[in-house]
Amino acid sequence: MRTSIAGGAVAILLTAIASLAAGGATMKITSSAFHEGANIPSKFTCDGSDTSPPLQIAGVPSGAKSLVLIVDDPDAPGGLFTHWLVWNIPPQTGSIAEGSAPQGVQGANDFGKSGYRGPCPPPGTHRYSFKIFALDRELELRSGAKRSQVDAAMKGHVIAQGELVGRYAKRK
Repeated sequence: MRTSIAGGAVAILLTAIASLAAGGATMKITSSAFHEGANIPSKFTCDGSDTSPPLQIAGVPSGAKSLVLIVDDPDAPGGLFTHWLVWNIPPQTGSIAEGSAPQGVQGANDFGKSGYRGPCPPPGTHRYSFKIFALDRELELRSGAKRSQVDAAMKGHVIAQGELVGRYAKRK
């Protein structure tokens, strides 16, 4: 019994160390507008004013040189659909006000625009992931870069990350 408990503890410790070594440190991203797994109010969607929700960021590691914010829909019919893409956000950023963009560089979302575009799914409920990444450097990308370029530039530089998931079903 004692051996299996010790073995389990060692496995947990090794998993935690591997996770940290692979950039798996945890940050928090939250919103006062909706909670983890809850419905996103229509105000922040195409059914409302399509305003970005307020976001709070916590747990940024001291070694972070920049942050990346990505909002996407993993349930989109054509695959992952990006709604907002911002990088080189100052690491001391603790909040992003409702209806505003953080200081940083805006990329192209999958609507072909720059800036926030809220949930606007076809029929059915979709999940929307608000992801925050802490990087050990700034990204050398031009404004309007696409998601694939940002993902490639981030590779090997993520030191922590967090995620907030909300749900939305378009009004009929």
